[in-house]
Amino acid sequence: MLRINQLKLPVGHSKSDLKQAVLHLLHISEEELLGFQIFRRSVDARKKPQIFYVYTIDVKTLREEKLLKRLKNKVQKITPTRYETPAHGAESLHHRPVIIGAGPAGLFCAYLLAREGYRPVLLERGASVEERMQDVNAFWTTGALKPESNVQFGEGGAGTFSDGKLNTLVKDKCGRNRFVLETFVQFGAPEQILYDQKPHIGTDVLSEVIPAMRKEIVRLGGEVRFHSKATDLVIEGNQLRGILVNETEQLDAEIAVLAIGHSARDTFQMLYDHNILMQAKSFAVGVRIEHPQQMIQESQYGAQMADKLPAAAYKLTENLENGRGVYTFCMCPGGYVVNASSEPDRLAVNGMSYHDRDGENANSAVIVTVTPDDFPVKGFIADREATGNDTVHPLAGVAFQRELEQKANQLAKGNVPVQCFGDFCKNKTSESLGAVVPQIRGQWEFANVRSVFPEELAVSLEEGIKRMDQKIHGFAREDAVLSGVESRTSSPVRICRDEQFNSSVTGLYPCGEGAGYAGGITSAAMDGMKTAEALIGKFAPFGS
Repeated sequence: MLRINQLKLPVGHSKSDLKQAVLHLLHISEEELLGFQIFRRSVDARKKPQIFYVYTIDVKTLREEKLLKRLKNKVQKITPTRYETPAHGAESLHHRPVIIGAGPAGLFCAYLLAREGYRPVLLERGASVEERMQDVNAFWTTGALKPESNVQFGEGGAGTFSDGKLNTLVKDKCGRNRFVLETFVQFGAPEQILYDQKPHIGTDVLSEVIPAMRKEIVRLGGEVRFHSKATDLVIEGNQLRGILVNETEQLDAEIAVLAIGHSARDTFQMLYDHNILMQAKSFAVGVRIEHPQQMIQESQYGAQMADKLPAAAYKLTENLENGRGVYTFCMCPGGYVVNASSEPDRLAVNGMSYHDRDGENANSAVIVTVTPDDFPVKGFIADREATGNDTVHPLAGVAFQRELEQKANQLAKGNVPVQCFGDFCKNKTSESLGAVVPQIRGQWEFANVRSVFPEELAVSLEEGIKRMDQKIHGFAREDAVLSGVESRTSSPVRICRDEQFNSSVTGLYPCGEGAGYAGGITSAAMDGMKTAEALIGKFAPFGS
């Protein structure tokens, strides 16, 4: 197979135009072309208003060797990487492997194990996608939170109510990334996620893909249990022996995968109580910022082409003199800000887009880095001077998140606190909106969002947003809408694991975003796959 790089066509071209461009570059007839497929597609908007789609194309032809010699600077020979699971191990399993958490990491771990005959049991503390959608919509309408079925907890994990981005920076030589995308397509996602440079699936599509994936896990011999919370572990001699489900049922198991997600704070506490090795890690906190999507379109594509291309995204980063990094995160073109709370009396926000990204506003998190040095130690490390212990408590980041979320909840009496950026800079509560009208799933109320943050973080957010205006004119407009608090950007904890993916307790395998080893849908899914591979390579399928 040959690969063509940097094939440019103008926006608005047809599929026939693409085929003719391939034939023209290779100087071959249509009969000599056995087939071609798009491997990657991106947008080149560097010379607005001249905007192009840039393609990487994989081609099958009868004349590969001749074309390689003649077009060696334009084409290259490739051997596509196909994902393969490892050979089965020899150790016997006395019980079915258990996966705790049905987010991307848990789903893909269970899917691989089911495909290989291991008959996994997948425990999810929350509801199925179908039930969960009803619970979340009811919460946004009435404010009645279900602590076990919300934007954070339930089938699909937190990514179900997000923009559904599928791009990742994880280097992948084994084909896991492609496998994740192909699996999503197999279960109903659009094929364009296989080749778009920044693939996106959307909440509405994910909510159909995930149940289809679950049904296949069950068909292959797995079991999926909802409203089944792992409330304790049975450990004997540093070996896992079982899991207590909903405080009453003991599920015997010598293997359990911890794919618990970044918001499973009660589970983090339970693990800490069992002395499982874990540590506080850096993450980031901040606000959601909303602008008109049309403004972003014109900034990214120019006024002439703004309406001729899909909803535009952006990614901005600033490094401040105080050593803090401020950057945008989980940008949602044509999306919505959502109340993403999961604990009573604490409020968090996130961003969400549907597949068509046709909402009026663009929103993104603007967040500032925080490290364990920022986390409170009160109640965690007693008499630090006496003990000489300088280690930050593993759950100190959780306490830091909760403190911010409690302030945000109090500000607007349980509604999402909203503030115009001009008033954020003046440290005062907004009294009216400008041209930007909040697009929020959930009730909102004017408040002084700035007061949620320690002053150094608030100053950093203000300075970062003002600097970003130099890259996207209007980013720091006074009527840009801020809401908060964006506190669930990544896990505040890393559950330590060795090269075989074991935690400090044998048989307990941390993985995914909640364990501190991923960030986003695709990287979490890939880490779930890696964990499944570790199990497959060590153990024989259950019952064999």
